Amino acid sequence: DSKGIIRFANDDFCKIAEYSLEELVGNPHNMVRHQDMPSKAFKSLWDTVQRGETWTGYVKNATKTGGYYWVFATVYPFESCDGTKGYLSCRRKPSREEIADAEALYAQWNKEEGR
Repeated sequence: DSKGIIRFANDDFCKIAEYSLEELVGNPHNMVRHQDMPSKAFKSLWDTVQRGETWTGYVKNATKTGGYYWVFATVYPFESCDGTKGYLSCRRKPSREEIADAEALYAQWNKEEGR
């Protein structure tokens, strides 16, 4: 939703993140945020979608058991049929090369952030 609360998750997301649907729905999406993700990436995401624009980028998420997985995410604002506004994220598995590039960029950003 507009505050980052998970309102829906498909079976693939549940399986990869290692959470049940009941554990995800109603909780903030940052429950799967990996500690390696620079705050600059999420500032870019929120600034973009709150302007009504589509954001794309690479995201490293944490699993319930402490693992991680990478996605290439496309996040865009939408309004549901009942008038509720929020954001929808569609994801795909990035290539090894895309992950390597994202890791290098995020390491640089984390260094700039003093992390």
